[in-house]
Amino acid sequence: MSRRKPELQVIDIAAWPTVAYTELDQPARRKFDARQQAILRYIRGEPIRTIEESTHFNRRQLYRWLERAQTTHPDGRPFGFRALIHYVRIAEYGRIHDVQLQGERGSRGAAGALAQLLERYPTLTGWLLLQVKQRKVLLEQIHTDGQLRTRLRGLQSLHDNFLRQCRSVGLTAADYPLNTADHAIRSLSRRLKAEMLRSFGTAARSAGATHLKGLPRVDDTGPPAGSRPYQVVEFDGHRLDVRLKVVVRDPLGFVHEFEMERVWLLVIIDVCTRAVLGYHIALGEYSRYDVIRTIENALTPHRPRTFTIPGLAYGPHDGFPSGHMPELAYVTWEWIRLDNAKANLANETMMALCEFVGCLADAGPKHSPDERPYIERFFGTIASRLSSRLPGYTGSHIRDLRRALSDPKGDLRLYVSLDELAELVEYAISGYNGTPHRGLNNATPLEAMEYFVRGRDTMLVWLSEHQRRTLCLMQSARQCRVRAYLQQGVRPHINLFGVRYTNRVLATSTQLIGQHLLIYMNADDLRSVRAFLADGTELGVLEAQGAWRVVPHNLKLRQHILRQTGKRRRPTSPDLNPIEAYIDEKRTQAKKSRKAATELAHATWLLASAPTVHTPLGPPRPPWTDPVTPGAAPAMDAQAATIVELTPRTSVRPRKLSIGTGQVF
Repeated sequence: MSRRKPELQVIDIAAWPTVAYTELDQPARRKFDARQQAILRYIRGEPIRTIEESTHFNRRQLYRWLERAQTTHPDGRPFGFRALIHYVRIAEYGRIHDVQLQGERGSRGAAGALAQLLERYPTLTGWLLLQVKQRKVLLEQIHTDGQLRTRLRGLQSLHDNFLRQCRSVGLTAADYPLNTADHAIRSLSRRLKAEMLRSFGTAARSAGATHLKGLPRVDDTGPPAGSRPYQVVEFDGHRLDVRLKVVVRDPLGFVHEFEMERVWLLVIIDVCTRAVLGYHIALGEYSRYDVIRTIENALTPHRPRTFTIPGLAYGPHDGFPSGHMPELAYVTWEWIRLDNAKANLANETMMALCEFVGCLADAGPKHSPDERPYIERFFGTIASRLSSRLPGYTGSHIRDLRRALSDPKGDLRLYVSLDELAELVEYAISGYNGTPHRGLNNATPLEAMEYFVRGRDTMLVWLSEHQRRTLCLMQSARQCRVRAYLQQGVRPHINLFGVRYTNRVLATSTQLIGQHLLIYMNADDLRSVRAFLADGTELGVLEAQGAWRVVPHNLKLRQHILRQTGKRRRPTSPDLNPIEAYIDEKRTQAKKSRKAATELAHATWLLASAPTVHTPLGPPRPPWTDPVTPGAAPAMDAQAATIVELTPRTSVRPRKLSIGTGQVF
């Protein structure tokens, strides 16, 4: 019965890296082959005595090779069969004796002396690692014949400080490295290079890289390749390289033009057909609300735009999938690829994608645009076909010649306005969907979509009817406490972003005071929100009070107004429209600040694209508050019916006003 070491009885050679032994010379190949056969015979369970007699290897050699093969390699894997190659080192040289001074030329035979020094004095090791981390010495790569050649910058200064550290730990002139001619500067250089090149991340950071890219993904949980429409979509945002202006009219009718900041274009594109499903233009840095708005635009049917620029019109083959084929309205996708931007990974964005839409989100590794090649290629197409052809093009980089050629020289009349850009983006994207694509065998994205949907009867998934009417539920609910002040006669209400909201049901519900309501809001129109009780039953639509219920506004605009009001620190009149006051102030600041001009453009663009002005009775009901059955009254549950207070209608006699004649007695 053979006796085997317990730790060597279970060995998985399937994980061992192999060796291309056919490329070795004959002596090295014969030695490697003999050792490999001995190891394989041992793994198969042959007796050790039989292996010794046939191979003439001692069992101690066999055990030594097995231990070497299971040692961890610097690449993270075991050495495996690589440890069987003749003269291969698996451990660094360890010096035992001290370096002795020999003659006038200094010491000789100092191999491993620096490693011995750093092992004896851990404080020196920690100091060197700190210098590398703080980039006191930089790694510079020299490109020659495809080989990795490096050199260090700042080595002399670091070496001087290293000698000071050696003296501080008690080393004298008779000790290493002070007893050598060069004071171990070459050994220190090799040690620093080896430490920097130990991992690619450390080497790249020492060379000045800010982030890493190109690491292949090894997980199998990613989205599929996208073999059918709406299986995989990609989302990303692109900052358009165009200088813009905003055009506003003052109360007297005069036109004013101000330069504003660049805008972001958010797009969702289908991987299989390359068709753009929806887009959104965000002024300034985009937020999670802009991401959700892009998702809404990709789900809802596309509405054709009326062009005001002469020569712009939809072509016979242009458009969007939901407008070209009505059955694609409210179709959801299975996977969505996006980057690691904070707005993309926000809780509300993930909830809208994973719970409301019902898809899987793949954020992918950081700084890896190659993981979303189709959306990146689309933005390149937009840059070449739209941005680079407009006056005020900023170029792809600061030295781009097109930047100087398209510079308007400060003439605002040559700048593209925000409204003109919106029409150009609509025209460019609809034309892209109707242009033959080389990746689709010269078929257009719309033709490819029609082929899969109508020709091959691809299975699609739609949003349910109640989800289509409640797209506001894509936003996460906010909990607001019902407040009221009995002594002052202030009826129940909630406070949301500095504004009171209530309706007739809530204003007459005393028993709801102090309870929390679930509030769903439309971030693009905060004149009204939708309220639910704590148990999930609907309370109704709450309307903003004061001037906030009259003028359309979104969350970003309200936050800017409240922030500006807080900076002024002076009370405002209750009859003053805060939005009009905000626009007047931004119009004054826009002459000196592009940020103020962008905020002014945001406010004016929102007012221009909002629905018609409300009647004095209150704002119109938003579309997501319509009843389920057209023409039927909305149903009210039993709990909501018990909190309605019926007040009789009484006629009010107007007061009699006494107006003087203006005569002085």
